[in-house]
Amino acid sequence: MKIIIINGPNLNLLGSRQTSIYGNEFFEDFLKKLKAKYPKIEIDYFQSNIEGELISKIQEVGFTYDGIILNPGGYTHSSVAIGDAILAVNSPVVEVHISNILNREEFRKSSLTAMYCVGVISGFGLKGYELAVESFLS
Repeated sequence: MKIIIINGPNLNLLGSRQTSIYGNEFFEDFLKKLKAKYPKIEIDYFQSNIEGELISKIQEVGFTYDGIILNPGGYTHSSVAIGDAILAVNSPVVEVHISNILNREEFRKSSLTAMYCVGVISGFGLKGYELAVESFLS
């Protein structure tokens, strides 16, 4: 099984950015643990702060990977184009949010990408990525 985690803008700052919301673990450290927990799964990772790069990566992997775990970050609430990219590919996508987006500012309560995903995991911290991996296994 081959899965990719695609993280959007500002998620490169996990571990140091707003730790009261996003925790203090760096994503690279978490990713090492996740890969160790699932040694039989190839887990790739991509992060970009640029919308077009996220779209290009979804298109690049969306016909060959068994699953995409996507945290679009702030683009969740503004990117019709990322939603269109998800719709255009064959790989199932699970949307993940570290914080509970329904428990935050009003504009964060809507997702322009979720309707094209097989599911959404929100509010479980980095554990949400692990839950997304589990969803592909079941």
